[in-house]
Amino acid sequence: MKFYLATILLISISFFCNAQVNEPNKSSYAVVKTAAEWKKQLTPLQFQVTRKKDTERAFSGSYWNNHAAGVYNCICCDKPLFNADTKFDSGTGWPSFWAPISSQNIELLNDKSYGMVRTEVNCSNCGAHLGHVFDDGPKPTGLRYCINSASLLFIKK
Repeated sequence: MKFYLATILLISISFFCNAQVNEPNKSSYAVVKTAAEWKKQLTPLQFQVTRKKDTERAFSGSYWNNHAAGVYNCICCDKPLFNADTKFDSGTGWPSFWAPISSQNIELLNDKSYGMVRTEVNCSNCGAHLGHVFDDGPKPTGLRYCINSASLLFIKK
């Protein structure tokens, strides 16, 4: 019985330790605001997604099926992130892109939350959580930046 309880305890500790996401270096961002300031600027969903690393439900966001020409900026700081020319239909229910406008505009972090290992995508200007990147995208990069609509502001051409 003691072995059983010890095993359960070790598995639980391991799960909760792996559930933590690497925190970005907030002092290095050009745009830094308090939670109260972000809450004034953002809708509750935008705040949960960008500041609390949540995700919107598939097929619920405003841009997953957007086919217009333009640029997708960060909802928090207006940094240009993705060009509509790199957007593709991944069938996942989230806006998907095969490349950012510039690798300088995003930061990639290890994400070990929920018992998975993924690569988180954040805005490099303000640290907003955008989504994740996967290696199952189309050519030419083979990448799929799976991004929450709630983290984006679309500027139509």
